[in-house]
Amino acid sequence: MYNNLVYLRAIGMPRLRSLSAPLFMVVLSCCIVGADLTCAQSAKPPEKESDIIRGTVLNGLTHQPIGRALVYSQDNRFGTLTDSSGHFECKIPPPRVQNKNEGTGSFETSIGRFPPEDSNRPYFLMARKPGFIIDENNPISLLVPGQKEVTIYLVPGARIVGHVSLGGTEISERIQVEIYRRQVRQGVARWIRADNFTTWANGEFRFAELPPGAYKLFTRELMDLDPLTFDPRGQLYGYPPVYFPNAINFASGSVIQLSAGMTFDATLSPIRHEYYPVEAGIANLPEGAPVNVEVSVAGQGGPGYSLGYYPQLQKIRGLLPDGMYTLELSSSGTPGESGSMDIVVKGGAVSEGTVTMVPNAPINVTVTENFTSADQSEVDLPPGPAGQSQRRPRDYLDVNLEPADEFGRGGGASLRPPTGPEDGSLAIDNIWPGRYWVNVQSGRGYVASIKSGETDLLRHPLVVPPGGSADPIEVTMRDDGAQIEGTIEGAPLNPVSPSLGFTRVGNLVYLIPQPESSGQYKKVNVSPDGTFYAHQIPPGDYRVLASGQPQLEVEYRNEETMRQYHSEEQVIRLVAGQKQELRLHVVAGGD
Repeated sequence: MYNNLVYLRAIGMPRLRSLSAPLFMVVLSCCIVGADLTCAQSAKPPEKESDIIRGTVLNGLTHQPIGRALVYSQDNRFGTLTDSSGHFECKIPPPRVQNKNEGTGSFETSIGRFPPEDSNRPYFLMARKPGFIIDENNPISLLVPGQKEVTIYLVPGARIVGHVSLGGTEISERIQVEIYRRQVRQGVARWIRADNFTTWANGEFRFAELPPGAYKLFTRELMDLDPLTFDPRGQLYGYPPVYFPNAINFASGSVIQLSAGMTFDATLSPIRHEYYPVEAGIANLPEGAPVNVEVSVAGQGGPGYSLGYYPQLQKIRGLLPDGMYTLELSSSGTPGESGSMDIVVKGGAVSEGTVTMVPNAPINVTVTENFTSADQSEVDLPPGPAGQSQRRPRDYLDVNLEPADEFGRGGGASLRPPTGPEDGSLAIDNIWPGRYWVNVQSGRGYVASIKSGETDLLRHPLVVPPGGSADPIEVTMRDDGAQIEGTIEGAPLNPVSPSLGFTRVGNLVYLIPQPESSGQYKKVNVSPDGTFYAHQIPPGDYRVLASGQPQLEVEYRNEETMRQYHSEEQVIRLVAGQKQELRLHVVAGGD
């Protein structure tokens, strides 16, 4: 019973304060959530075979069955546990009569409504179990109408475990340990905070159920407040961050590469150093505006250090050890404000300097339409005069900015919402200083060029100085793009029914522009039968890859990373209006 209670708490079930053992087992063997569907592992034969969903939960690496895994529907209406062989069985009761004002929860597909309005079948099933994570290559098991057997995959989660030794001693101080995971967005790898852990009294830490990937590990700084040695009037001491294995900043820390089920053991040893008071004023800050302060070593970016903001004094205060630091300040609001300054701490207090806050100016977006066709079916519009759009660019265009650096401040930015139905203006508000890649998504035609002044924003990032940029982002649209169609040969395709109006695709085709080419990165979904099609592709030179995994992004802006695919890629040149047929094989690197 104790193990079952632990399991329920691990999957998010509420604490059970009083429950007898017989009743508890009844709860586990019946429907866990909801009353619309009933799932049970019962030997009693069902009345109708069509009302039964059976399946198996397997280890995505070994394909071995996983027992005592929780299987549940996407709407949490029901759930059940697999048996020792990884099998489960769910009985679907007759459909309930719905109130006419109650939503059906179904949706339209190419063959009608799915699931049918008279059905209680779920859309898809998922599974979970402590120690396992969802298989990113098979995240769900889609239930096709009439399907009776399903297979759900989980993979063992990776772990980072270890020990923190403060100054080489076994001081029982608890310290925060953090991990960041490397993720790719818009072709650029960035470090995103994944988790944090406060060490146990013995200095040990543990990060469990981590997805495969690249990580960095470090300790947060900790002040030495040992009551036996602490003197508030004397010299202050603390433990600066240490980045695994023994680096002084995030950039020089080692990358920990985790595979599924892997356990990585790490030891971190922060060293005790003198800390000195730091104070800086803030100028040009609106009254009452909140301020976020980020501290990095010599402007290299990365977490670890911190200072506080005191609104009553409009000052930044805190403690830092010797070193060179960059302070980056930001305030929310419309518009927000930002500012930065460099400081040097060397054997004493720092109390000089003022950070001047500058409003983040908006950047306007202009669109030039060089359309030659009156066909506007891509945006579901009635035909109009050739070369003229029935709608404004706002109706089919979206523009957003993605930080180009590993630690871009504040994430990205996108077009401001319209003030009303007549507002067709395009502008991006509150852009913090930094470098950004400009990403344009269009429901009609393709993006022929993106510029800001003399800068080609398809090839180079947009540099936003303090206070924003005076140069607008100029987008040129065309509709004479190329087309490709083809087949993935010999691919282990993801079996998804083509009769549905939607698919979860396991294979993708990547169009990666050659350096200095006019082409643009594009992902193309592959149908369950192995075919693919895409149109309105910008003309240019491309490297074409087919992947057997549903990767979200490819670091296509990193030539060193892409070099691993050179022997398996196809190189094509597309010109305006061209139709190109392709036959591709799944690349080994995509598996």
